[in-house]
Amino acid sequence: MTALAPAALEPLRWLGGPSEFGLLLPDASPTPSTMYAPRGVCLTPEAVLVADTGNHRVLIWNEAVPGQDHQDADVVIGQRDMVSEGPKLFFLPTGLLVDRGRLVVADAWHHRILVWDDLATAGSRPPSLVLGQDDLDGVDEGCGPQRFYWPFGVAVVDGAFFVADTGNRRVLGWSGGIPEPGVSPDVVLGQPDLVSRGENRDGPVSGRSLRWPHALTSVAGHLVVADAGNHRVLAWREPSGGGPEADVVLGQPHPASSFESPYRVQGPASFRFPYAVASSGDGALFAADTSNNRVGVYDDAATTFASCPWGAPMDRVLGQDDLDANGENRWRRVERDSLCWPYGLSWSAGRLGVADSGNNRVMLWGDAR
Repeated sequence: MTALAPAALEPLRWLGGPSEFGLLLPDASPTPSTMYAPRGVCLTPEAVLVADTGNHRVLIWNEAVPGQDHQDADVVIGQRDMVSEGPKLFFLPTGLLVDRGRLVVADAWHHRILVWDDLATAGSRPPSLVLGQDDLDGVDEGCGPQRFYWPFGVAVVDGAFFVADTGNRRVLGWSGGIPEPGVSPDVVLGQPDLVSRGENRDGPVSGRSLRWPHALTSVAGHLVVADAGNHRVLAWREPSGGGPEADVVLGQPHPASSFESPYRVQGPASFRFPYAVASSGDGALFAADTSNNRVGVYDDAATTFASCPWGAPMDRVLGQDDLDANGENRWRRVERDSLCWPYGLSWSAGRLGVADSGNNRVMLWGDAR
């Protein structure tokens, strides 16, 4: 399956329990096919991975597009079986990444990143690497070069490894890739150093500050960060140490703005709590505009960034009938193309995965022709 124009995206597959008559949400109790408030999704050319956040587990389907709706997952990580729940190995896992066969999971409320060296055996073996804690027994939050507080997002960009360290209001980066324990990051965004953690740097919002950085991607030569708490998406052309100014601001008219417009006509240039970003192979950028129950699409990020670096309008949305609407499931019923609190995004080989958290499901979008 090749990359396609975002305008051609249609719902392909529904993972998670069915919604009876399109009105009632499925039972959230864990089974091989149900989810509870999934907040992360990762697509690879061969598989679908889901952070089933409320059930404290990761589910894997060993197909690029599972053969039918509501299909059982093939692998569970973090629980002893497909029907167990409660914090064990994971406590609210969110961000997922597969990098050269390695599985990376942001174990958010244990304040750590877990790494398996072989995705194929991750369901049967403990993680090979723990970042943010001294060992698998550690679950303390903190701030410093080797500590996290609610790390929700992970990404690899041009060989560099980035973590959205949400509770510390910063993004950390290691230019050498996924680090060994004890290696300090050489990039920090949102803070002036590796020990500060103030919301918006303990001052007014700016192009250097972050409130709730939650997810990361890359597009058009930029590192892109969903700064959910400031209702915006930021992009840096050259992220570096010392917290440089963002080059691009989406969702706000200028870098010093963090305006929220609840329960009103939204329009094409505003966000409310955008919790996820993803990019396609042909230069499109997707942003999960979570509280507006939609996914915004920028068809050509390079042109958008160059022509309007502050407050550029999105080209279209998924999940709503137009660029002004913001209702949960369009204020109607759960449908294949409706959304309720989309919380995670991933793109691979012409497919867009949407962790539709409020509907307890993940939807795969793609070319239905």
